Amino acid sequence: MSNAEIVVACREVCVTFSEPGLSVDVLQKINLSVRSGQSVSVVGASGSGKSTLLHTLGGLMEPTAGEVVLSGQTLKGLTAAQSGNLRNRHLGFVYQFHHLLPEFSALENVAMPLLIRGDATVDCKTQAENILERVGLSHRLNHKPSELSGGERQRAAVARALVTRPDCILADEPTGNLDQKTAAQVQELLLELMEAENLGLIVATHDMQFARSLAVQYELRDGSLRHLPVSE
Repeated sequence: MSNAEIVVACREVCVTFSEPGLSVDVLQKINLSVRSGQSVSVVGASGSGKSTLLHTLGGLMEPTAGEVVLSGQTLKGLTAAQSGNLRNRHLGFVYQFHHLLPEFSALENVAMPLLIRGDATVDCKTQAENILERVGLSHRLNHKPSELSGGERQRAAVARALVTRPDCILADEPTGNLDQKTAAQVQELLLELMEAENLGLIVATHDMQFARSLAVQYELRDGSLRHLPVSE
């Protein structure tokens, strides 16, 4: 693993939310690096800042201080368009709620990141079809989200995250809205695809069993990130 490429890193990252009369330090001097082929979990109480950490790592939120580096490129100083292009090419996102567009089919939803990139429509649909087949949805290509089960919607969301062949997946409570059996299936799918594609994987979760299945585990508490010992 030591020779693997660092795909996402943050250095001394702080995030402070401020409003008149109130200032809250959500993240305090966070240092984290994730390499290709490495899986990382982050646990913590609701409101501890797990989503804020993922949004900051993904360039969706600018840190108050510190630096985020994505596939060798610092996010500091980039325009919104440059940051968006970097995300599109190097990151995939999976959320607790699938965020599929209801008016589009599973195939169209999964192809969307490639279409936004400007790839040829035919190529986009071919790649979307291929990844949907890999997540077990080849029979659901033309179904809209309302016609899919919860597990199928989340599988489609995983496919959408992977279709751009990113360097790293950021997953925010990716199975928190699923029943236990379906959650286990989606968790297994994420890990299988991460290993097959040699991706970095960062998962924020309340599910300690899922967290323990990843190679490295952290807890976010009081704005600080600490390794979880194996015995905990």
